[in-house]
Amino acid sequence: MKVPADLKYTKEHEWVKIEGDVAVVGITDFAQGELGDIVFVEIETEGETLAKEETFGTIEAVKTVSDMFMPVSGEIIELNPALADTPEVVNSDAFGTGWMIKIKMSNLAELNDLLSADEYQAQIG
Repeated sequence: MKVPADLKYTKEHEWVKIEGDVAVVGITDFAQGELGDIVFVEIETEGETLAKEETFGTIEAVKTVSDMFMPVSGEIIELNPALADTPEVVNSDAFGTGWMIKIKMSNLAELNDLLSADEYQAQIG
């Protein structure tokens, strides 16, 4: 199971890649593995400003539907257009083409609350 060292993580199994004041967010390899075959991703919050830990969308797999949570506060400035037609890219490339959203962060101090790769690895065993 991959846990790239250059990313930050949440306890809810999202990963965060920092690009200046923008956070690229997706779900981890562990999360997609637990969910199983992903069949639908619903994110209707583009253009909205949400607080840390608010729900920004849902991800549906064959066996369950799960909420996805904001790892940091900010405005959702972009959705991954590939998810509409090929949500299964989350299964095949969770840390790459399977990204979910880009957030223009409003509070960079919240990054300090995220887990390092080692801390996340310890959480998932």
